[in-house]
Amino acid sequence: MNMALSPVGEEKFADTPFRDDVLEGLRREQKCLPCKYLYDETGSRLFEQICELDDYYVTRTEAGIFGQYLVEMARYIGPGAAIIEPGAGNCEKVRPLLAQLQEPAAYIPIDISPEILLAAKAEIEQQLPGLSVEAAIGDFTRGDCWPTTAAFPCARRVIFFPGSTIGNFDPQQARALLCSFRSRLEPGDGLLIGTDLVKDSVILERAYHDSAHVTERFNKNLLVRINRELDANFDLALFAHRSFYHTLRQRVEMHLVSLRAQAVNIAGQRIAFREGETIHTENSHKYSLAGFSDLLRDAGFSPLTHWSDAKQHYAIHYAQAD
Repeated sequence: MNMALSPVGEEKFADTPFRDDVLEGLRREQKCLPCKYLYDETGSRLFEQICELDDYYVTRTEAGIFGQYLVEMARYIGPGAAIIEPGAGNCEKVRPLLAQLQEPAAYIPIDISPEILLAAKAEIEQQLPGLSVEAAIGDFTRGDCWPTTAAFPCARRVIFFPGSTIGNFDPQQARALLCSFRSRLEPGDGLLIGTDLVKDSVILERAYHDSAHVTERFNKNLLVRINRELDANFDLALFAHRSFYHTLRQRVEMHLVSLRAQAVNIAGQRIAFREGETIHTENSHKYSLAGFSDLLRDAGFSPLTHWSDAKQHYAIHYAQAD
């Protein structure tokens, strides 16, 4: 245990989920922070910059698949569908799909960043007049932010989950999340979901440690947020960004490494770091096509089809709720 408690100033901080998750994660033997907290307004904008980098193949590969197969995807979804997008961000990826669908009943984006989400809502309403857009602010992994779809009569509900976000969850968490998605659907409803596929580690590590150092700024922004919201005193110069591919676990891990022995005050508590000790901030799991189909079946879905690029770097799956 590398933590000493100090009551000084602790009473200033309410028991918010952010405070509790940060302190709980930094008490662990392997210090860690939930990756969802990377995506505040600044973090979300930095991630948008990452998606435009040459080193980061995921976004352009997925966009290529959507561009090639969008008509076929819309055919599977069918007319009169309500599209629900957890973790929608700026809603950029769903816009071509909404435009391609036949008389979509509604679009329901969910995201933790209100500024970006509400701006995107206004843009979509302007681009697609007549489409009902109901934005929900909150953490999609918590049930209380999901709006009821009863107010949107539709032929089918389809959860849209692109960008390989499912890879941020370990296999057990991913199954639980997919089960949660299934619980919000009726039999015959759909799931359109993206997964990054297992591939050469050189390609993966370059994508998460880009030459422009945007991913480093994205990772360190979490410390900036803790400083701002929890009156912490992290010195960003004393932490280094590190990412690597863990072959056995089939995932890229992202860490922040303490460059020397030091102590940081957070919300009135003192956290000690050894030299070389890391904070594990994000995982990005990679899947085989067969492995992800098995995961879908375990969660109550029937995989119907998938689309991939020529290099088999990425896949988009369509599954039906059983």
